[in-house]
Amino acid sequence: MLQVNRSARTGRLRRVLLGATGSLVAVGLTAVAPASASPQAAPALAAPSLQGPDRAGDRLTVTVRKAGGDADGTYELTCHPAGGDHPDPAGACAVVDRGTRWGKDAFAPVPQDTLCTMQYGGAATARVTGAWAGRPVDARYDRSNGCEIERWDRLVPLLPDVRAQGRRS
Repeated sequence: MLQVNRSARTGRLRRVLLGATGSLVAVGLTAVAPASASPQAAPALAAPSLQGPDRAGDRLTVTVRKAGGDADGTYELTCHPAGGDHPDPAGACAVVDRGTRWGKDAFAPVPQDTLCTMQYGGAATARVTGAWAGRPVDARYDRSNGCEIERWDRLVPLLPDVRAQGRRS
């Protein structure tokens, strides 16, 4: 069976920035030149680097509940370089780096009205807060349906691999 994810927390607005040239830039979209400008006059936009010295501020706090075993707790993670008391800081930083793309939110919720399988992945929950790639992070995770399970599993080892917990039982 499928269910529609209509969570209230998924109705977040996209950020829109108005540049000094009057061009409108939306996260995930391309630049739109003002109506009066010719196509040749549209400014070239360069995506900021997602690697480098400006990434030293990548810091996350991960709080996990009801995952079982020693996976529950609150962990601090710093990246670029990897550190903190997270059980796998290098792996956690690498998995979030792989999901970090210009115009994409590595911590985005499941889009509203997404069809998700009605399966239950357990009672585990997690909250990730902090700053990543110069943006604030406040994301919640659970395993309440197929979409949320996939979203969680995509961030293992930042979040614990609860599939492995079930196989050990």
